[in-house]
Amino acid sequence: MSDNPAFADIKSKIEGNDVMLFMKGTPQFPQCGFSSVVVQILDYLGVTYDSANVLESDELRQGIKEFSDWPTIPQLYVKGEFVGGCDILREMFESGELKSFLAGKGVPVAA
Repeated sequence: MSDNPAFADIKSKIEGNDVMLFMKGTPQFPQCGFSSVVVQILDYLGVTYDSANVLESDELRQGIKEFSDWPTIPQLYVKGEFVGGCDILREMFESGELKSFLAGKGVPVAA
């Protein structure tokens, strides 16, 4: 990991929230289709999560890509673990794997 100044903030957000979504926009107003899909999945599952809008800061936008070594946004972390972006989450949701994964991590999900 580099000495990117955004890393401390990113690490703090990930460690401070059981479910943390780095996205474009906000859950109330997603600013890209991929972020919107992930918000819809989490909301459908009734998951409590926090989010960070990467459009508010170039340091955060670049920093999260370097931090995770993942080139795209959104990015979801559960209990400190990077889970993936939109395509991975959509596949996990459709197969039922995401609900099981969250439950296995102790994250409450809707029935």
